[in-house]
Amino acid sequence: MGCIQSIACKSRIKRENIVVYDVSATIDQCPTVIEENSPIVLRYKTPYFKASARVVMPPIPRNETWVVGWIQACTQMEFYNTYGDIGMSSWELPELRDGVMKAISDSDGLSYPWYGNTTETVALSGPTGKPSRFTVSMNDNFYPSVTWAVPVSESNVPMLTHISRDQSFTTWLVALNTATQEKILLQTVKWRMRVEITVDPTQPLGSRARLVGPPHQDQPKVLTRMEPIPHNALGKPNANDAQVLMWRPTRGLPQVVIPSK
Repeated sequence: MGCIQSIACKSRIKRENIVVYDVSATIDQCPTVIEENSPIVLRYKTPYFKASARVVMPPIPRNETWVVGWIQACTQMEFYNTYGDIGMSSWELPELRDGVMKAISDSDGLSYPWYGNTTETVALSGPTGKPSRFTVSMNDNFYPSVTWAVPVSESNVPMLTHISRDQSFTTWLVALNTATQEKILLQTVKWRMRVEITVDPTQPLGSRARLVGPPHQDQPKVLTRMEPIPHNALGKPNANDAQVLMWRPTRGLPQVVIPSK
């Protein structure tokens, strides 16, 4: 009796049958760019984090669909905007800040658990008679707006004096069986983005802000071992929906300026 009818001996996708090569993870070697075009907000644009990998998937059995792509989670965030001796605003992820979660999904909010669904993922449906070769890639950067004036005041007088941001991420390359939700981890990358800007609000618009550091970001680390994905990094909420803008005055009680979604 051959095993044609037997489910037990049908081919299975295993980690050792998946080939991953040309893995690259970099942050562009250019400084953060400050934009002072608006009388309401300062904007800054950080260099891009870019990750890509070439993958060869073995033939996919009938009735199986596998998605290969990038999953990203934020593991640490400090984002403070100081307004002289009045106080500071800060974007916070309460679950991360309070240690309730170790990581929070950085999905686009639509493609859970994936970072996105254009270049970031490739879906393969069986049966495929031969190996499939493809590239998956992603990029990420910060491009926020920070109000010149104290965010809880009616006044538009510029008071912003300092911006400090330090954020860390873990990014995984994963093969996922869409029916069984079996995940095969293929690669783990860690990266960090830091920005420090000093501001003189008494200067005219266009010459208030100066990048203090760092001029170039540390390059990402492609780990030699796999790091497991925390369960809450795979689903809702994502970091954009979970973050809260707080106002923390030097005197008085903190207040929520923008609640989480």
